Amino acid sequence: MQDLQTIEIETQANPTVAVIWLHGLGANGHDFEPVVPELGLPEGAAVRFIFPHAPNLPITINGGMSMPAWYDIKAMDLDRVIDTEQLMASARAVGKLVDREIERGIASENIVIAGFSQGGAVAYELGLTYPKRLAGILALSTYFATAKSVKPSQANAGIPINIYHGTADPMVPEALGLRSLEALKGMGYQPAYMTFPMEHSVCLEEIQEVGQFIRKYAL
Repeated sequence: MQDLQTIEIETQANPTVAVIWLHGLGANGHDFEPVVPELGLPEGAAVRFIFPHAPNLPITINGGMSMPAWYDIKAMDLDRVIDTEQLMASARAVGKLVDREIERGIASENIVIAGFSQGGAVAYELGLTYPKRLAGILALSTYFATAKSVKPSQANAGIPINIYHGTADPMVPEALGLRSLEALKGMGYQPAYMTFPMEHSVCLEEIQEVGQFIRKYAL
């Protein structure tokens, strides 16, 4: 996979924290730009938000139509038949963005990986396997697609994980969020799980919780 194109927003000069936030199927890096001012971060916090654009891929469940995607989805049943190789390739591509932030002077333990829907599946894979300690994983309206194949790194054995899900999500049913929670617990992680009365989207209360997570684990 080619290097990912990104949008960057810095809340102050010389950032000491980075948040890499992955969008969902059919969206792009602009999708979550508007959340930055809503996070309620401290006025002096120097955070670089990185919003990558997924490459265009043909998507089986959409009749082979090409659209921004981190991987192909072949069936929409509860087990989500996906192209795992493409997901892994996306995780490696986002991993290069983590490497770049470290090269730019941000400590790995101050880097948060966030993802919505498809982006969250990539966030799980990358966040759990990255060889250096990260600040945390934010999983929004998503599922743990590689729970059976992931090879976690010891560096992130105790990584903070927050899972957020809409109770009325028709695209990624809450059952998948709960399944992710149980899989992570079974692997020894201690994720927090929060639900909101919404469909496949985000809400202000959730975004404020994300801000609290960034404050607690990265600032």
